[in-house]
Amino acid sequence: MPKKEYPLQQLSHFLPPGSFEMVAAYLHSYKVHLSITRERRTVLGDYRHAHQDRNHRISVNGNLNPYAFLITLIHELAHLVTFEKFGNRVLSHGKEWKQVYRSLLENFLGKQLFPADVEQALLRSLHDLPASSCADEPLMRVLRNHDHPDERGTLVEEIQEGALFAIEGGRMFRKGKKLRKRYQCKELATGKLYLFSGLYEVYPAGNEVA
Repeated sequence: MPKKEYPLQQLSHFLPPGSFEMVAAYLHSYKVHLSITRERRTVLGDYRHAHQDRNHRISVNGNLNPYAFLITLIHELAHLVTFEKFGNRVLSHGKEWKQVYRSLLENFLGKQLFPADVEQALLRSLHDLPASSCADEPLMRVLRNHDHPDERGTLVEEIQEGALFAIEGGRMFRKGKKLRKRYQCKELATGKLYLFSGLYEVYPAGNEVA
């Protein structure tokens, strides 16, 4: 996946106002090699621990709005700090990581770095932190309100039951019923059933697919 290197000062363009100095302090302290990558549908960020002569490496999707970018970066920094403390002896999203992630998040709250709705969603999520920001649907819905209107795609939950949609690559599906938290959708070409998060961005039938 192509990644682009930015001078550290330019990182401020991706972050909420007032957060750069705090973020830069963590990056300097842990000698992080930070890359900004284009959109990845399955992950918002990634962490690779230091190895031999390579520094800790973090990548974050560059298409995220500033608040989602900062939250994703904190998520990956929590992996780094957890590795520094415990190495590979703990689960990647276990209780140790959750404790570190909660502690890092709390350092950024109460400083007017996030809009009130995002801050409230983060405070609620602190009680039961998910393994992925994508899995925190209430937070993702709030963060989506701060995307640029032209950059918002169509969500599975916004499509009528029975309607057709496509995903990247052109695979076509028919939306089915909601089963607990996900929607059961049938792939037209194979008849196989797949479960989609309501927050998954798709292309309604008739729209051009990349």
